[in-house]
Amino acid sequence: MQDTCPKCGLPQELCVCETISKEAQKIKVYTVTKRFGKVSTIIQGIDEKTIDLKKLTTLFKSQLACGGTSKDARIELQGNHVAKVKEILIREGFNESMIE
Repeated sequence: MQDTCPKCGLPQELCVCETISKEAQKIKVYTVTKRFGKVSTIIQGIDEKTIDLKKLTTLFKSQLACGGTSKDARIELQGNHVAKVKEILIREGFNESMIE
């Protein structure tokens, strides 16, 4: 017996819930200056109920070769990576027009 998704009712391998949720999210990517002039990139607006933030954080950290964390429904990365983060988000299936 196949496992079915509780939201859409389709089998897990055909489930489209994550794809739909990626297209509907309004994501904000910006930088902040922290103590001692260090710059951090903040990614905010990703729904942590439908998308695994820890998995996405690990992807960003490995692709950008930087440190970072996910907390308070946002991802913080060390350094200024705004342009590269937008490219990675688009590659992962997020809607380009919904990324600020």
